[in-house]
Amino acid sequence: MSLYNYRAKSPKGDYVEGIVEGSTDESAVSILRDKDLTIISLVVRKEGILEGSGGGGFKFFGGVKMKDLVVFSRQLSVMMAASVPIVQALHILMEQTQNKPLKKIVVQMADDVDGGMKLSEALTRHPGTFSDFFISMVKAGEASGKLDETLNYLADQSERDYELASKIKGAMMYPAFIVCAMIVVGFIMMIFVVPQLTQMLVESGAELPLMTRALIATSKILQGYWWLVALAAAGAFAALRSLINTPNGRLLFDELKVKTPIFGKLFATIYLVRFTRSLSTLMGGGVPLAQAMEIVANVIGNAVWKKMLIDTTTAVREGNTIASQVMNNPNFPQSVAHMVAIGEQTGRLEEILKTLTSFYSKEINTLVDGLISLIEPVIMVVMGVAVGGMVAAILMPMFSLINAQGG
Repeated sequence: MSLYNYRAKSPKGDYVEGIVEGSTDESAVSILRDKDLTIISLVVRKEGILEGSGGGGFKFFGGVKMKDLVVFSRQLSVMMAASVPIVQALHILMEQTQNKPLKKIVVQMADDVDGGMKLSEALTRHPGTFSDFFISMVKAGEASGKLDETLNYLADQSERDYELASKIKGAMMYPAFIVCAMIVVGFIMMIFVVPQLTQMLVESGAELPLMTRALIATSKILQGYWWLVALAAAGAFAALRSLINTPNGRLLFDELKVKTPIFGKLFATIYLVRFTRSLSTLMGGGVPLAQAMEIVANVIGNAVWKKMLIDTTTAVREGNTIASQVMNNPNFPQSVAHMVAIGEQTGRLEEILKTLTSFYSKEINTLVDGLISLIEPVIMVVMGVAVGGMVAAILMPMFSLINAQGG
């Protein structure tokens, strides 16, 4: 099954947007036509950078940041708990929201709800801001009469994810700055400094070591064709992004992410927490298991895991257990598979998933702390090797030339 973003015209002439699920394009079109909608556009919903429950519950595009959605959920839950009518609560939030894209969305939601829509239906008109996970939880909250508790829970989860994302981002800022600085300094050295230092070596006509000849050749290329190098680098980056945006390219890229040294274990643990937290949350909200699995598959944020979970969802609908499908999957920890099996056998799957979420969330923090402590020495070693190699390539032939002249 695939998700489609659609834009259509209602029998009354109003323009509507939302999400429809179908096995093919034709089935999605048929569903919309059954609702007497005139289709304007129908586009397969693409995967993006996902954040939210367990790091994968919400999508925050279109200028709406994760922090804004956390505040939105929290404030709306507080007003709902205080028995403020939902339309009035949305109007209050509209006045308080500083983020212009979110303010516009809240205005549209208030008009939709005032026109008779449920909040979950109004949310579906903004698929770029609210994910399937968010919408499904709100729908479950409406059905159970506990919308304020659901929104509060969503805010709690997204706050934890925001803290984790901020921690990882903070950990990456230092190495990213150092790497960028190394590249800039390296270009300056190769274009302006190295030619001056190696001029005497070139003019001497002496046989130069391979390392020195490579350094001089690289310097000449950058000095004369730096624009071509920059263009080639930009082209390679654009080509890589285009490849990643293809289904096979995304699958390969996401598989490499979990197998990358140092970072691979962190990525794998993040996806695992997204799975356990999202599934336990949806089950706790009363969403049926197969439907919950399908939602989790679409918010997991990794094509390899998505394929695994979609296959598992199909098997669950046929009467199989989750554990039986993931037990021998190399991307799924065997210890977790056994815990899930116990949860399914005892009817305590939701509880066990929460326990696993708590354990592996702490594991993520440990991995991030270890990564932070490891990055600095690795960068220092790389810098030392790069600088040492450049110095050796210049000074060694200089010393040899001086000794030869002295002899």
